[in-house]
Amino acid sequence: MSQTIEMNETIKNSSLDMAEFYTAADIAQMALPGLPGTERAIQLKAKKEDWYARKNMAGALLARKRSGQGGGYEYHFTLLPVWSQRKLVLIARQKAAMKSPRTIKKERISQSGLWAFYDGLSDKKKTKAKSRLDILMDVIALEKGGSQKNVCVTIVAHEEGVSLRSIYNWFNLVEGYAKVDWLAALVPHNSGRTVTAECHPDAWAMIKTDYLCEERPTFNSCYRRLERSAAAHGWDIPAERTLYRRFYKSIGLTVINLARYGTEHWKQNSYPAQERDRSVFHALEAVNADGHKFDVFVQWPGVEKPGRAMMVAFQDLYSGKILSWRIDQTENKEAVRLAFGDVVDEFGIPEHCYLDNGRAFASKWLTGRTPNRFRFKIKDEDPAGIMTSMDVKVHWTLPYAGQSKPIERAFRDMCDDIAKDPRLRGAWTGNHVANKPENYGSKAIPIDEFIRVVEEGIILHNARIGRRAKVCQGRSFDVTFQESYAIAPIRKATEVQRRLYLLAAEGVKVSSRDGALRLMENRYWADFLRDHKGQNLVIRYDPQNMHAGLHVYRLDGEYLGFAEIWDAAGFNDISKAQEHGRARKQMLKADKMILAAERTMGLDEVIGYMAPPPAPDATKLDSKVVKPIFGDKAADRKVVDAMEALKANTPTAAALTDRQQAEIEAMNAEFEAAENVVMLPETAKQRFAKAHALEIAIKMENEIAQDDALWLGRYQTTPEYRSQQSMFEDFGESYLQN
Repeated sequence: MSQTIEMNETIKNSSLDMAEFYTAADIAQMALPGLPGTERAIQLKAKKEDWYARKNMAGALLARKRSGQGGGYEYHFTLLPVWSQRKLVLIARQKAAMKSPRTIKKERISQSGLWAFYDGLSDKKKTKAKSRLDILMDVIALEKGGSQKNVCVTIVAHEEGVSLRSIYNWFNLVEGYAKVDWLAALVPHNSGRTVTAECHPDAWAMIKTDYLCEERPTFNSCYRRLERSAAAHGWDIPAERTLYRRFYKSIGLTVINLARYGTEHWKQNSYPAQERDRSVFHALEAVNADGHKFDVFVQWPGVEKPGRAMMVAFQDLYSGKILSWRIDQTENKEAVRLAFGDVVDEFGIPEHCYLDNGRAFASKWLTGRTPNRFRFKIKDEDPAGIMTSMDVKVHWTLPYAGQSKPIERAFRDMCDDIAKDPRLRGAWTGNHVANKPENYGSKAIPIDEFIRVVEEGIILHNARIGRRAKVCQGRSFDVTFQESYAIAPIRKATEVQRRLYLLAAEGVKVSSRDGALRLMENRYWADFLRDHKGQNLVIRYDPQNMHAGLHVYRLDGEYLGFAEIWDAAGFNDISKAQEHGRARKQMLKADKMILAAERTMGLDEVIGYMAPPPAPDATKLDSKVVKPIFGDKAADRKVVDAMEALKANTPTAAALTDRQQAEIEAMNAEFEAAENVVMLPETAKQRFAKAHALEIAIKMENEIAQDDALWLGRYQTTPEYRSQQSMFEDFGESYLQN
């Protein structure tokens, strides 16, 4: 009874247009829960439960005779079970929604505009539109099963937990659109908050200037300063989070990063780098070069403190293959020139060369007279550089722009594959001051061993398969280069070009004694040099391969020939030779200072103390005439002939004075009386001093022992005598006194 009263109150207080009386046929047709499904069964139930006698609280009968054709009875809905009554209310609501749906004021949008609006929405709103579309599809699916639309809407609304009004509104949104456009039509069109918090113009200008600076202060610190200023000047400002969102939305992240991080950051993160298609070249048509300093401590010969090695490399732009490389302590023009010479010698002359505008690459000896050479002052008298003379078109890359130098990508691989090779463990320094390993500075790799590791690493770098470059297509750099090189037109350098442009030039003087050339403690000799003794000539050579020999020219440029190394001193690198030369100069300077301190007597005093030589004893000459005929007769005959020729060309020496003869006899007596004399091993200089003394005696026509004469003849044919004689010619008598 209470449920019936509650239902009556619900109907009275609602705006539902619901009938109160229903015939048995109406009740059966609605298939209400708790009631039979036929008209006859409803009538029997009414008779059994005596619906005809039941009254409401006002005393009115709840069953009444139906007016109109057909007659019969009509029954008040309160006679029905409570579940049936609720179903009647639900049906009434459905009818009310269908009769007067809420009118949505909307302008029809074109299909392109609809999807353009959809594309600009957030994922959250797109997901919401998708859920609305799914609900409408469920209603349509039930409707196709034979149910009435209002019943289908009611069932789906109950299952999805949405209102009937919302579903009918969604159907209204998609009205007139094709089903393929329903998703775009169902997106929410609400624009969010519509009220914007006030911000004083001066406050807005202040925080923009404060935040958009290179020092990159936090937004929180800028807002705190703004709060204090706003309180002092009476400015209206929004909350910090609101102002932060408005700041980034109105100014944009790109402009903010430009102000706070600078132009280089903007280039890397705000504007895409240009992708250059290198397939327009063929093998060796274009190369690029740069220097790379390895993060490895290397021990250089003759250098106490280890340092990092610098490599200059040339790369083929078409394939990416490393064509040549040289290693030195610094990036210098010699290393660049030699590396380029290796490319020309092994592969040929490239058409284009992309270079960094550094001092080593822009040297006049490499790129002199290049029209677009923007380093150093261009003079008319400058010589043509190696690349300019070979008609190589030089292109200068942008400074600090790795995109314009593809070889930088290869250097990045070498930082991992070569610098961190297991054989170099302990010598790796880290690529940054803040990235030093724990074992920093604990080891230095000898330069020869380091060069072997680099050579192996570059070979593996070129041979690695699976390269993803467009021209490689999974092949290695080597294979890609070889296939194109085999069919490409390549310019080859002549032997004259290699001599003129690939080797350094320096003027030297030919020895007046034997015609040898001396360079960096090495001697070079060829048969044609005997015709140029004592002359100044021009040589061209490879300073990192001193044992390869020299190309010799006259001063007027005429080519004379090739001189091979002779009695090499062992220096194989120009840097070693330069260091040795500096040390020798310092030592020579110190010795000259000592020599000056030791020379306390003047030359005139020395001459005054000199004793005259003894008078020659003619009786002894007959018994001590030197005629060595025994042993190797041919060799001994040469010695005798040489000595006789020397005598013939030697002027007559003056006779010794009595004082000189007396001093010599006193010295001989002193040596004969000496006891416990220890004979030390003779040095090369002592042997040469002995030979020199014998030669002087022969020139002065003094007698010498037969054994001394034979020894002197053989000693003069040895390399030791020739090297000591060369030193004596360079330094004079001071050489024997030191």
